Amino acid sequence: MKTITVNIVTPDGPVYDSEVSMVIAVTATGEIGVLPGHIPTVAPLGIGAVRLKKENSTELVAVNGGFLEIRPEKVTILAQSAESATDIDLARAQESAKRAEALLQANKDEIDFKRAELALKRAMNRINVYEGNI
Repeated sequence: MKTITVNIVTPDGPVYDSEVSMVIAVTATGEIGVLPGHIPTVAPLGIGAVRLKKENSTELVAVNGGFLEIRPEKVTILAQSAESATDIDLARAQESAKRAEALLQANKDEIDFKRAELALKRAMNRINVYEGNI
């Protein structure tokens, strides 16, 4: 089975480096699936899970924005932040979601609303990746 190298890097350092058979990521325009030999592409990432398929398993990484660079033999994800499912602190993510929901209900001004909305999306993404609900 052909594989493709995947590197996920954040400003804090590398998060993932391995060979996989398929990568599925959420871009600004929708999901993209990448197999070995894919044409070179660059795309902005949204808040979502990156699914890394190996022979009989799928690993999940919560990614919060950044860029996806695809080359025929390698995928590089430069993310603002990223956490593998095993590294996510579920209690912290749930607390972040509660705080964001409270801010959204307060609805003070437009700037706080947008920040709270993004914080809620990030928290829900982390919770879903942790629980495998993708």
